[in-house]
Amino acid sequence: MKHIRPAPPGLRIVPLVLIACLLLASPALAEGQPAGFVTLNEFLPSAVYDVKYYTGDNFVGTRVDGYHAPKVLATVEAATALKAVQADVARFGLSLKFYDGYRPQMAVDHFVRWAADLKDTRTKAAHYPDVDKRNLFRDGYIAARSGHSRGSTVDLTLVDKATGKELEMGTPFDFFGPESWPEAAGFPPQVRANRALLRAVMVGHGFKPYEAEWWHFTLRDEPYPETYFNFPVE
Repeated sequence: MKHIRPAPPGLRIVPLVLIACLLLASPALAEGQPAGFVTLNEFLPSAVYDVKYYTGDNFVGTRVDGYHAPKVLATVEAATALKAVQADVARFGLSLKFYDGYRPQMAVDHFVRWAADLKDTRTKAAHYPDVDKRNLFRDGYIAARSGHSRGSTVDLTLVDKATGKELEMGTPFDFFGPESWPEAAGFPPQVRANRALLRAVMVGHGFKPYEAEWWHFTLRDEPYPETYFNFPVE
């Protein structure tokens, strides 16, 4: 979801003015939807969809800007690779379950505004119980840009096709903390095996994992590596 990396000592919350400057200096921002995107709900109907940012069940606690429909969008290249992943896991009686895919820049901007509002801690217990909200920028949980806006990054998990139940991954989606790192210690063998299975099938079909979020994967050969899109999900 976000870029979660240790920050240099002494770094404090990024002022909104500095964030604005970073936005101006960063790679291209494209407003229109290109032809190379598809709606995964239609392209891969056998998968399960739970678009968290369309609902209030997320770390912001409300529907996020730019999510006008409970859909997951992705580039054709990412969607094609994901179809192959779905075929692989289906052999084990499993299915992919998507939380998010393409994320418009306006949604990322919403995250930034939320993080700057230190009085809003409604979701702390569920999403960042051990993190002080004032440190979300410093510690990299919130950033002014997201790889999701390039269209080839997805947040997902595995579910049992027969029951629809998610495989146990140790933490919920969008949990801010080291427990969400894919190789975090202290979990039962089954949790570690479930995370390893998800990682293996995704990497096997051309995705690279993110070292701080077990649910986050980006297509290695993404078609828009320097472009951040801002069209809504609808």
